[in-house]
Amino acid sequence: MIRKHTAVIVSVATSGVLLLSACGAENKGGSASASSAAAPAAGQGGAAGGSPSAGQDLSLLSGTAKANNASPKTGDWAVEPGKPATKPEALRWVQLSASKAGALNPVVVNGAGFTLYRFDKDTANPSKSTCDGDCASTWPPVVVAPGGKVFLDGVDKSKVGTVKRDDGTLQVTVGGWPVYRFSKDSKPGETKGQGVGGTWFGVTPDGKKAGGGADGDAGSGSPQAKPATSVVLFDDRNFGDPSQGLAGKGCQNVPRDNVASSLQAQGSLKIWSERNCTGKSRIVNGDVADLAAIGFDNDISSVFFG
Repeated sequence: MIRKHTAVIVSVATSGVLLLSACGAENKGGSASASSAAAPAAGQGGAAGGSPSAGQDLSLLSGTAKANNASPKTGDWAVEPGKPATKPEALRWVQLSASKAGALNPVVVNGAGFTLYRFDKDTANPSKSTCDGDCASTWPPVVVAPGGKVFLDGVDKSKVGTVKRDDGTLQVTVGGWPVYRFSKDSKPGETKGQGVGGTWFGVTPDGKKAGGGADGDAGSGSPQAKPATSVVLFDDRNFGDPSQGLAGKGCQNVPRDNVASSLQAQGSLKIWSERNCTGKSRIVNGDVADLAAIGFDNDISSVFFG
């Protein structure tokens, strides 16, 4: 009897050890599985194109939204002209296309054809947006949801990233520069924000200022031309009459100032917003069909030749 009882105890104890071993193995397997699930997905964290991405996953896809079968009334197609993107469906994707708008060529436009701008008071290295509050109402930032998509149409993937704004949203960057729309651009292809305040400019596919190089030249975008000795200022865009001529050397005041919307010149000259060559200024090379594109529509009061 004693032997049988002892055997039963040993048998139960052995079973208990085996059961505990099995449970231990199962717990270990469960821990490994939980650890794998907690690991960040490939591609999360880090920056796209060197711009801070706030540790968020961002899908950069070649081609347009249409070519990638984006859903109707989402992304850029769901954003009202001149209004900030706030609806969840509007934050799903952004399209960046190298295109032409007004006198700007090349310039980046979004999936709905609206011009995108950069702000001189921001920084590109590191990326930082300084446009908040009322500024962000006038210049809606181009934002995308964490894990959202950016469709690239003629824009190099290495130039694109995101930066976390003060309100926590992710703003798209091109060449490190945070990009925006302009509230007064009510139709695709408009460039009413170009040159505003001398600090807002369309952004090129590599993050530079559209409409000229770093030196601020406008017109054809070609290297600095020889100095012009005369200019014809037209009251309407695309060289529409009435017009007035101006010639000479040095600073010349415009007889009818603040009315020009386009100009023709053979060579380079400097236009000024105030008389006696004061105020804001801009160097132009040759003809400018739309002075609004460089922030000088109805804003020329004097010209400097030479």
